Amino acid sequence: MEIRPLLMCFALCVVYGSSKPTEKKERVHHDMPLSSKEHNDAENFDYDHGAFLGEETAKSFDDLTPEESKDRLGKIVDKIDDNQDGFVTETELKVWIKKAQKKYIYDNVERQWKDFDMNNNGVISWDEYKNVTYGSYLDDPEPDDGYNYKQMMTRDERRFKMADRNEDHIADKEEFTAFLHPEEYEHMKEIVVLETIEDIDKNGDGFIDLDEYIGDMYNHEDEMDEPEWVATEREQFSEFRDKNKDGKMDKEETMDWILPSDYDHAEAEAKHLFYESDANKDGKLTKEEILNKYDLFVGSQATDFGEALVRHDEF
Repeated sequence: MEIRPLLMCFALCVVYGSSKPTEKKERVHHDMPLSSKEHNDAENFDYDHGAFLGEETAKSFDDLTPEESKDRLGKIVDKIDDNQDGFVTETELKVWIKKAQKKYIYDNVERQWKDFDMNNNGVISWDEYKNVTYGSYLDDPEPDDGYNYKQMMTRDERRFKMADRNEDHIADKEEFTAFLHPEEYEHMKEIVVLETIEDIDKNGDGFIDLDEYIGDMYNHEDEMDEPEWVATEREQFSEFRDKNKDGKMDKEETMDWILPSDYDHAEAEAKHLFYESDANKDGKLTKEEILNKYDLFVGSQATDFGEALVRHDEF
């Protein structure tokens, strides 16, 4: 049977669990930095370019003339203006930055989409996903390969329903993205927490106790002494993870652990770009205001930001 996305994730977890005992499994989902560049506008706007466009797309502007940069930026502004009222709000700018930073996720979904949209109607039904992913299991419900496909399929269906926000039993592109990458969506956080507890909770009481917490990260077989990080994790559990000190983590405590409320870099960058561009300080940006500060948002030959690369169209 061909292992599809969530089955592949399951398989990787199995492999990870059997890897070297001192390796630590990481379940915490942190926001990635907006750019690898230092944020120093006094020197250049490289950080802002990467934050606004995503670093790979930002590079495609480096060989453009100012006129070409403004032309492409103008097309981007039209996309940012979600309600098409002629203005860009701080919220719309923040949404755009988050989307630009998650471009690799959307690209991944695009690559997989055609495998599941079997009838090419632009949406993916649960039956389509189930048949593609579990077709062999459905034909042979008792495969002798050690996987519990029935349980995995039940979990997938539950997650699919959670991602299906309009409850029409089919997934459009955004809903399918939420299904494949639930940690990126606010309304999917509950399912991420639930699946995490199910993975770690060996005694089935619906909580994660200290032994289960450590056991998920560390396989102590064949080792006489625990690595130092294991002792540190025991302290972390007692002092910070188990907030109510009842010896176990509930759903809220598990969410605080795996989905911490990190500093919102996208919001901070949106505020920064807004402050620098809102010439009349009316709380909204016109296309003209953004284009007047085009060198803040994108690069070009004239600004000499970054290495000149072969031009390609992203928008």
